[in-house]
Amino acid sequence: MRDGSGTLLPAAEALAAAGIEPLTLVEKEGLALINGTDGMLGMLVLALHDLETLLLTADLAAAMSVESQLGTDAVFAADLMALRAQTGQAESAANLRAFLADSPMVASHKGPDDGRVQDAYSLRCSPQVHGAARDTAGHAAMIAGRELASVIDNPVITLDGRIESNGNFHGAPVAAVLDFLAISIADVASVSERRTDRALDPARSHGLPPFLADEVGVDSGLMIAQYAAAGIVSELKRLAVPASVDSIPSSAMQEDHVSMGWAAARKLRRAIDGLGRVLAIEILTAARALDLRAPLEAGPVTGAVRDLVRTVAAGPGPDRFLSPEMEAVTALVQSGDVARIAKEHIDG
Repeated sequence: MRDGSGTLLPAAEALAAAGIEPLTLVEKEGLALINGTDGMLGMLVLALHDLETLLLTADLAAAMSVESQLGTDAVFAADLMALRAQTGQAESAANLRAFLADSPMVASHKGPDDGRVQDAYSLRCSPQVHGAARDTAGHAAMIAGRELASVIDNPVITLDGRIESNGNFHGAPVAAVLDFLAISIADVASVSERRTDRALDPARSHGLPPFLADEVGVDSGLMIAQYAAAGIVSELKRLAVPASVDSIPSSAMQEDHVSMGWAAARKLRRAIDGLGRVLAIEILTAARALDLRAPLEAGPVTGAVRDLVRTVAAGPGPDRFLSPEMEAVTALVQSGDVARIAKEHIDG
């Protein structure tokens, strides 16, 4: 196992260095730890923790795209959101309003001179997509909370001393929400990639250079970054195929229907990693687009994220190897540094 610094050590040494006494199991405890939902439940709880950060980051990435593509924030108004009783949608829209508040760039094109009727779905419907994922995560958290307070052992020793066989070890409740989260993650990543693609297309970006390139017609700009996002999203769609609908009998047909929850948990972990990378590419793209809108200025929140990105990735300029910058911005996303800027503004 790895210690706190990430060094790979024998488990006994790592535990000793951390001052952790190894758990000594007694009768029946080993079976209780491996024969129920503990493993997949642990993966679910970790996923929910990471998703809280990533969904806030998704709202902030969307705000940067809306702003840099000269979209409108009017569609996120609280009274419009109140017409639909979806709590996740309302929360995401409130975040977008907060992140776009006081933006000179958004204010620059308000009024009758802007002849556009409405923005594309990927911009206008960001709260609806992100909100659906928030509601899915809320449902999954409810299931996880119930499971954390449950006895999922078999056989079970009851409070009055009986030893009873039961089916509480079956992972169906947890497996289903693990799959459900993978579906929502694919959808959030998909709409993020579409926002990235719009920024690179001069027919849809409202004045930005093709591919946000420095020397148009010669440089590739961020073309390859969008390729990477598209490839990841394609994989996420495959990972969204439910594992919990599959089952292979074992134990001479005694165990003839299983949840496949571990398979669902493992692919969800891959999906969470992919979502972080897709959002990082959108943020990298939107940060460059904000720079290219000069002398128009970004808002205080989106501008702060752009400045954070500039600590690890250079701004507009000639073509360069993009992978290190994409990895560096991904690290900012996955560490929660981007979300912290958003949270400080909301809480402040």
